Amino acid sequence: MENTKVRLSKIWIKDFKNVEYGCLNFENSRKAYKASILGLYGQNGSGKTALIDVINLLKLALCGRPVPLYYGDSIHVESDSASFRFQFKINEGEALYEVFYEFSLRKEIDSQSEPNVDEDEAKYRSVLFDEKLSYSYEGSGDKLRLSTLIDTSSKEAFSPRTKYESLVGKNQETAMDLLVEKRIASITSRSFIFSKELLNTIREHLRACSQDQNLIRHRFVLETMVNYGNYDLFVINTSNSGLISLDALPLTFRYSKNNQRFLGQIPVSLDGPTNIPDDMLQIVKDVCENMNIVLSKIVPGLTIGVKDLGQHLTKSGKAGRRIQLMSYKNSREIPLQFESQGIKKIISILQLLIVVYNKSSITVAIDELDSGIFEYLLGELLNIISEKGKGQLIFTSHNLRPLETIDRGFVAFTTTNPKNRYIRFSHVKDNHNLRDFYFRDIVLGEQSEEVYEPTNNYEIALAFREAGEAVEP
Repeated sequence: MENTKVRLSKIWIKDFKNVEYGCLNFENSRKAYKASILGLYGQNGSGKTALIDVINLLKLALCGRPVPLYYGDSIHVESDSASFRFQFKINEGEALYEVFYEFSLRKEIDSQSEPNVDEDEAKYRSVLFDEKLSYSYEGSGDKLRLSTLIDTSSKEAFSPRTKYESLVGKNQETAMDLLVEKRIASITSRSFIFSKELLNTIREHLRACSQDQNLIRHRFVLETMVNYGNYDLFVINTSNSGLISLDALPLTFRYSKNNQRFLGQIPVSLDGPTNIPDDMLQIVKDVCENMNIVLSKIVPGLTIGVKDLGQHLTKSGKAGRRIQLMSYKNSREIPLQFESQGIKKIISILQLLIVVYNKSSITVAIDELDSGIFEYLLGELLNIISEKGKGQLIFTSHNLRPLETIDRGFVAFTTTNPKNRYIRFSHVKDNHNLRDFYFRDIVLGEQSEEVYEPTNNYEIALAFREAGEAVEP
């Protein structure tokens, strides 16, 4: 799948957090850039973090991982469930697949809770249901209209029946096993479509089948989506910044060496040595060495390294290493702990930005990208990635500097309307400064939707005075 490019092209969100409905297209219709950038801007509490949460929810589903209760608690207060739809474009040479994946989410009482307990004391879980995977195909003189591959909304393991039989066969024992696995996926808060059990059943059946072209395409779509979720989709939320504040650096990476692919996240302690498995030492060194190529250019003269403090034994009795991250500048070596929050934030995401710049089938979503990063540097980094990069970067920010450095087709805004949360600005001319245009719209409200709920300075000042009466002696 090295020559396959996957792009998340559109998201629909319904009844999640404060988004009753929102639709966001990630494609820049103004110009055919190689990179796909989407910066989301808007008022506090207007749905920016909701977008990143939904992308993380997508990753959990594609990886077959349990969905935490947090997402069930995030369903809109006036709804029993939330629903999501994702559109992807997959390029394989000259062939183009358009893939749609959708599901709903609800919160229900965990069947393992104690019977007859008070509702407030019962344990709950998040449940994915009504999953649906569809796709269309065009290429090599062939064309397939959009059709459903797997739909889990029926009482059977999945439908349509013709696709079911082509993917898993007609064996009754297999059918019973899949019904059990479907129930287990529900109980364990996981996707059924992307569960190992269903995928392995499909793989085993298709290996025994003739090389029917449609079956090859079915399997390609499934395997590509699984590969994308596990290896090419990364989500950095605000918990990463929280960890940095607690002197823990979540070092996220994806790189290749000697035809091997390494990816993951290593939580490195900053206020003392970190214990890691013995085989991780070289990986951390390689990641630091790779980042230093760029780090020394964006923070002149600064590099980082790993100090090996010797061996230790893990709790399981295996050999491990004690390490500490160090920074090097002006011929001085100091623990990375004493660098600024901004430097730590840059280091925690830099390896992913390098991958976005170089790899076309990578999607990185970052909440509050601007947190701790100097605004001029932020604008320049985003300009470079948008103009010269190849991958997909989705981010939220409060810093408006990027509005002056990246193409306006890379920018979207939240609104004050929960029924239409995301918009692109209209009537913006090439000679307009998008940052100034945004400020003007906040004041004048020239777009189809209001993008800022007005505040009154006099009322704010009066509120401060009234609140101060309680703190005066």
